[in-house]
Amino acid sequence: MNKLKVIQILPELNIGGVERGTKDFSKALVEKGHESIVISNGGIFEADIEANGGTHISLPVHKKNPLSFFLASKLAKIYEDNQPDIVHVRSRMPAWINFYAFKKLKKKPILVSTFHGLYSTPIYSQVMSKVDHIIAISKTVRDYIVDTYDVDNSKITIIPRGCDPKVFNKDSPETEWLESWYDEFPQTRDKIILTLPTRISQWKGVDSFIELISSMKDSKFHALVVGPTSRKKQAYLLELKDKVAEKGIGEYITFTGSRNDISNIYKISDLVYNLSIKPEPFGRTTIEALSSGAKVIGWNHGGTKEILQELFPYGLVDLNNIESLMEKTIEISEKNFYLPKPNTYLSERMINSTISLYQDLINKSS
Repeated sequence: MNKLKVIQILPELNIGGVERGTKDFSKALVEKGHESIVISNGGIFEADIEANGGTHISLPVHKKNPLSFFLASKLAKIYEDNQPDIVHVRSRMPAWINFYAFKKLKKKPILVSTFHGLYSTPIYSQVMSKVDHIIAISKTVRDYIVDTYDVDNSKITIIPRGCDPKVFNKDSPETEWLESWYDEFPQTRDKIILTLPTRISQWKGVDSFIELISSMKDSKFHALVVGPTSRKKQAYLLELKDKVAEKGIGEYITFTGSRNDISNIYKISDLVYNLSIKPEPFGRTTIEALSSGAKVIGWNHGGTKEILQELFPYGLVDLNNIESLMEKTIEISEKNFYLPKPNTYLSERMINSTISLYQDLINKSS
């Protein structure tokens, strides 16, 4: 296998799935003997990239501003100085700056993009399709790219995201963590735990989850909504809590807020849900929960559908069918119900597939 020099470019390196993925992929490239460079405006993961053997180059490619296009010359100079084999763009504004930088290059590296979502502004987003090759994180995203940008299937490779089994596994939580958890949330002790991991947003299905809990009102269950609320969504969170109070289900459901121990919460959960009203591009929480030993229930669309079809088809429910959701919850929560298949959506598979794609593209171009 040839040694590769790879540049990844994204807006910033603060908390987020794309950001974590870029950091982890940079580390994996170095560990496998390749050279990794990341270009961004910086952030909390910048130090990790450097500590793990990669190089970070600071450039304010995060600003959605016409003035950002003037960065194209600086970016082109970085490419000329470093002579990468692959440039991998992971976000739209950096992709636009990169688009104009490439026009200045005599010798162009291979250009790859990853569509991490179902982008809602097609004209602005089309730059992600103007590359040598596209990675789609699911069939759902692949179909969206083909339909929206008239891209041939041969230009797209599906590489699903993956989770790290060192973090998301079936090992029992430590006793100290469990004691701390039950001290903080005694209402969850000896209950069947139903968990919705999500940030608070109108399309993430918290309303449906509240309807589910209201339809059961069974003291053997306790529901958790686990995830952060942005400043803009504080009013919506209050609406949800008012709804819980109106329905008289406060004793059955807890909003935990943002947590950094989600892997352990998955492990104590009997059922985990993905109830996003809009199709998920992938469904990261679905694979994390399955990998941690929880059964998962989700609406029958998007990336979650693809994952559950393969690993736990019993968990699929028709969109917005609360009655079916309740019936499925009661059925699947039984101790002797079928267990999911082992999780195949692993970070190592994602990393190896991406590097193999790079090698194939280079071989075809030589």
